[in-house]
Amino acid sequence: MLDQLQYRILKKIAPGDPQTMEGSSYEGKSKVGVYLGEGLRELIRDKTVVDFGCGEGADSVDLARLGARKVIGIDIRQSVLDKAKAKAAAAGVEERCEFATSTDTKADTIVSLDAFEHFGDPGAILEIMHGLLKPGGRVIACFGPTWYHPLGGHLFSVFPWAHLVFSEAALIRWRATIRPDGATKFSEVSGGLNQMTIARFERLVAASKFELEELETVPIRPLRRLHSGLTREFTTALVRARLVAKH
Repeated sequence: MLDQLQYRILKKIAPGDPQTMEGSSYEGKSKVGVYLGEGLRELIRDKTVVDFGCGEGADSVDLARLGARKVIGIDIRQSVLDKAKAKAAAAGVEERCEFATSTDTKADTIVSLDAFEHFGDPGAILEIMHGLLKPGGRVIACFGPTWYHPLGGHLFSVFPWAHLVFSEAALIRWRATIRPDGATKFSEVSGGLNQMTIARFERLVAASKFELEELETVPIRPLRRLHSGLTREFTTALVRARLVAKH
């Protein structure tokens, strides 16, 4: 009964596809450029870099342009890998980029941008990443919005924090009217949502073969004065992390 009521409210609020709610923190910008400062670029320049969860290859191309010796874009979807290859060719960096669903090549650095909130089993992903690194290698991960961000529900955030107000059942039913792909829970939607929080990410890293060398929670600009260790789950725009293998 409650799910039915919530569904009706959602239909009133958003009768169509609210495309505007799926904006990115990097809209119109290079994600690599936003994240990588001069110091971190030394982890890229003249290195073998794995772009983990490369999608259509925009970040892989940027990594090559920043001076990576070799970039290996990894994604489970062959359709986006084909687009990534075409994008690298158009940018003139195809000789330094390759794209595949897996690789045996060991990397100096793994870069993962806007992906940790989508992985179905992020703990298993950390295990895979550990196996891909050379000794002394590092993982650079940047992701967001996290689950408690105002738009942490992505499409489901028809207004700030809506994904926390409405039930999963009501939200999925509402989504089915605009995206009829058969998804029955958050993890099954296109891209998947694993409801990643900052605390959960820290726990996953602590339980893995990595340790956090650096963790930065970048505040949402209008909420930066409220941003603290106590409020970070609700006031963080994106998470920047650097991981190193445990000794």
